[in-house]
Amino acid sequence: MFEMIFFNLLAFSLFIIIFFKIIRRNDANYIISLIFQAIGIAIGLIEIKLKITSNVTLGVIRYIFSIVIPFVIVIMELSGINFSEALSTLGAKFCMMVGNTKLAKKILVKLVTKYPESYLGHKLLAECYEKEGGMRRAIDEYVASVDINRKDYKSYFKIAELLRDLGKKDEAIQMLENLVKVKPDCYEGSSLLGELLCEQERFKEAANVYNAALIYKPGDYDLYYNLGIVYTRLSDFQMAKEMYEKAASINHKMYGASYSLGLIAFIQRDYDTAERYFENSLYDEFEAISYYQLAKVYVYKGEKDKAINFLNKAIELEPSLLKIAEKEKCFEKIKEHITVSVKMDEPEEKEETDEENKNEIRRNFILINEEKLAREYLEESAKIIEEMSENFSKEVINEKLNIIFKQKKKKEEQKEKELEELLEEKKKEKEEKQRN
Repeated sequence: MFEMIFFNLLAFSLFIIIFFKIIRRNDANYIISLIFQAIGIAIGLIEIKLKITSNVTLGVIRYIFSIVIPFVIVIMELSGINFSEALSTLGAKFCMMVGNTKLAKKILVKLVTKYPESYLGHKLLAECYEKEGGMRRAIDEYVASVDINRKDYKSYFKIAELLRDLGKKDEAIQMLENLVKVKPDCYEGSSLLGELLCEQERFKEAANVYNAALIYKPGDYDLYYNLGIVYTRLSDFQMAKEMYEKAASINHKMYGASYSLGLIAFIQRDYDTAERYFENSLYDEFEAISYYQLAKVYVYKGEKDKAINFLNKAIELEPSLLKIAEKEKCFEKIKEHITVSVKMDEPEEKEETDEENKNEIRRNFILINEEKLAREYLEESAKIIEEMSENFSKEVINEKLNIIFKQKKKKEEQKEKELEELLEEKKKEKEEKQRN
């Protein structure tokens, strides 16, 4: 009997506390606790009415519903944890896990409207908008979460990524510069900042960013490889060589680094070293072009048979190299020995790219493009040097390369513009069909 009196007093006390929380906060989430408490109290009253004294199951349920759950809520509140916020974010996370972002968003919008200072609410809502493709709304919510928690560096990075995807690269750079300033060991921030600076041809700044990141990740081959790309574009081939060598020593499967080192050795007229590096890069996407460069090396080394053999291998793997080879002066004497019969394929029509995966393509484009441009830069440097005397100057090379790459950049920008126009037309056609 004493146990039942104690239970009822405690249960009613907790019931009143939770009830007043509902009134004070005007928050319906606390009603769930009241329902559980009411069920527990009802079980206690039924036990008294029916004189049930030894049912362990009913006793456990009664205490969990009427004492444990409300007691936990009170302790949470006293510790500064908002029960309603915790319940809403838990429900939203579950909805997101099962793929129901619409319901998750509804729960979170209600939460941040009721509690504008809810850090988790804003952050999860940002993730919901991001999943649905609402990048601008996602940015707004990430900004709100950062305003509440200044140490949320992941959200800083997320904002920069989304700004990049929306084409606001200057704002993204500014955001990342602020991030690496307050958190210099943020590897992802440094990497993305370096990539964006490279895209804007701010190579000296990119070099500073990557070198600063090496202090915190001294054994990272990506950083060394990126520095190799940057120094290549700065025409500092000696530093580029050192960076590529470090990258290759850390990761022996970095065939791109070996290929670039081969080009640098070729520029320096060190044909034996160039041969070794091109042989190391004979794999996957670099196989055909490495055979092609080896053919050049053997021409300059006076090994005609090897040059013919490797040139044929290169063209067999990549037929488009035939047209390039026909224009190369170094292959003048062996052109007649090209035995590979090639048929140039018609260029494939580009598949329709929808808005959703267009952003995904852009996410992976920057560094890949810079890597490609750095290789082209080395290849063009090698061609220029081939056509010049021994006494060439760095200034002359830079001048010629700048002209070449300005022309290439103009063409790329034109292609990008044409692609954007094509996608816009396709989108309009699709909307027109849907309306009809």
